[in-house]
Formats: sequence, structure tokens, C-alpha cells
Amino acid sequence: MGGTYTLVIALAEPATIGVGALGECEFPAGEYAYTGSAFGPGGFSRIDRHRKLCSEVVTRDTRDRHRELARGEREVRHWHVDYLLGHPAATIEEVVRTPERDVECAVARALPDAGIGGFGASDCGCGSHLASAERGLLGRVERAHRAATGDVT
Repeated sequence: MGGTYTLVIALAEPATIGVGALGECEFPAGEYAYTGSAFGPGGFSRIDRHRKLCSEVVTRDTRDRHRELARGEREVRHWHVDYLLGHPAATIEEVVRTPERDVECAVARALPDAGIGGFGASDCGCGSHLASAERGLLGRVERAHRAATGDVT
């Protein structure tokens, strides 16, 4: 099953990260929310791939291999968010899903822009699919998903 998802990411310290064609990007410490869609083969299993990039429960050796992948030392990264998740200070705090609905752009537009133009939005007309805030981003993400589907409860 697929749909729209948002990764709520904590970045424990400021970081300068090379993000493919976007170049070097500055990421202040804080919370980030990356909104994407997973309608292709595997659906939401894409989220598991993202989690592996910054998992705290895998062995150190395995985690290092996943971070090497995210830094581009092993394989090609597929998405802009892979670069952010490859940073050692990044952790996925929560995942919000809207199954079987394509509300990616509506959710992204409802969240506070992180100021990194084009991040995660190379296949649409949105400015960015990365949001940021010092704190409290999870509640905003949940409300954005509900609003995008017409569920205002």
C-alpha cells in the first residue's frame, strides 16, 4: 500500500550538507518535516529505507554502512532527503502517513518552508517539500495531513 507520508526529523546540531544538484545547504539545528509520496512498487516500504539511513537500533557497523550510502560513498542516493538523513545528527522522530491519497503537495504547502528551494520538489511546482521549525512540528504535520484529506477532526 502506498500514499503520502511525512518524516519528522530531528537535527541535533547545525549542519552544512551537500544535497546533490542543490549544492551545499545550511541546516540549523531543530525539527524538519520532509513530505513525499510512495505510490510506486513497494509503497510505504520506502519509509523503511529512510529509517535505515539513521536508525539507532541497528548495529554500529550496519548504521555506518547506511550512512555511507546516504553520503554517496556506496550507491547513488535517490532522494534529496537521503542527504539529510545521512548526517550523523539526524534522526527520524515520527512518520505520518495518509494511505492511498496523493496529498503530497497540499501537505508540503501547509507547512513552514525550510528555505531550501527545490528540496524534494523536483517533480512538481512546489517551492520545497521540506519544512522546519524549532519545535512543535509534529502537530502541524498531523493537522496538514488531516486538512489535505478534508478530515478536520
